[in-house]
Formats: sequence, C-alpha cells, structure tokens
Amino acid sequence: MPPPTAFPVFDTWYKTCDWLLQTCDKMPKHIRFTLSGRIANLALDITALLIEAVYTTDRKPLLTRTNLLLEQLRILLRLAKDRHYISLQQHAFAANSINETGKMVGGWLKSIAQP
Repeated sequence: MPPPTAFPVFDTWYKTCDWLLQTCDKMPKHIRFTLSGRIANLALDITALLIEAVYTTDRKPLLTRTNLLLEQLRILLRLAKDRHYISLQQHAFAANSINETGKMVGGWLKSIAQP
C-alpha cells in the first residue's frame, strides 16, 4: 500500500491542516478551548480519516464522514470570520482549500462507486 502522501487529496489536506493549526494558534486565548480548539480538532479528525481511507478497502463510510466534517469545519470558520477571529482573506483561503478537498473526496467517492 502506498503511503498517504501518494494520494493527492491527502497532500492537499495536509497543507490546509497545517495552515489551520497555525491560524488557530493565533486566535484569541479566550476561545482557545472552544471555537479554535474545535476547528483544530476537526482538522486533525479529517487528517485521521483520510489516512484511514488510504489504508482500508472499505473507504465509503470514511469518505462520507470526511465530507460531513468538512461541512462542520466550513460553518465554524464562517463563525470565526463573523466574530472577527480570522480575516476575510483568511476565511476565503480556508474556504477555497476546504472546497478543493471536498471536490477531491467527492471524486474519490465517485470512483469507488463505479464498477
């Protein structure tokens, strides 16, 4: 089995996750255990699901769960933007990166649904 880095979706998400963790570290301390902590945990949970999907044959439930967590992350980042914990530009970058990952996960799901 190839390493996770051989999968483009993993590489794309890895870079996004790294950026998200750095961004969460810069958020105000009073939200460290609430909003920024939840964003960081979701990013890490998505990373774990993608690694698991690489190393298993039953990928559909993992990729479906990944899509759900990506949607949760979108909402939390929108909340962070609306509360001015991240800038409009940071939100736009995160949204684009999450959308790109979502498209890749969707494509992976479609490819395993075909006979």
